[in-house]
Amino acid sequence: MKNNYDRIAGYYDVLSRMVYFRAQMKAQIDQLSAIPVNSTILIAGGGTGWILEEIARIHPSGLKITYVEISSKMLDISKKRDVKANTVTYIHSAMEDFKTTALYDVIITAFFFDNFAADSVGTVFNQLNGLLKSGGLWLFSDFYYTEKSGKVWQRLLLQAMYSFFSKISAVEAKSLINTEHLFEERLYSPLNTSFYYRRFIKSIIYRKPD
Repeated sequence: MKNNYDRIAGYYDVLSRMVYFRAQMKAQIDQLSAIPVNSTILIAGGGTGWILEEIARIHPSGLKITYVEISSKMLDISKKRDVKANTVTYIHSAMEDFKTTALYDVIITAFFFDNFAADSVGTVFNQLNGLLKSGGLWLFSDFYYTEKSGKVWQRLLLQAMYSFFSKISAVEAKSLINTEHLFEERLYSPLNTSFYYRRFIKSIIYRKPD
């Protein structure tokens, strides 16, 4: 199964911290204060679910969260998290196969789009865009690299990551696809932009137009 992290679910977070220390976590945590009270939230590809506990630190109740994860082992770990009095619906599915009539106040995609090849990124983006309410917030974080501004060490690290994860997790992407133009084409407004790990990680809080 493509983009499935079952084989490394138990030590994925440890691997992340060995390479990036807490930069990946901080990029996500720093965005959470933007979540409005009593929101409905869609988390796409939530991994081991540690983010649920961080959300609950800020909002211990009142949230309705839909948690979509393709890895059954990641999902099992997520279900053990302390979500306080929030309601979490766990969905075992690839995001592109997820069907719902619901609309959400907030969408979270953390290190999610880097899994997809160029021919599928747009399709997944359009699906998620259709699930976000007008005026809703999209909390985006991912690796950041461009040929113009990127460093050699960043390019080499990306190549190593994609080589590793293509073998371990059947990640379909072979290179990092820029997604910012997709938000620009849909007239999203960037409310806050932050960089981490020597500008190799970028987080953006987007607002969907009314």
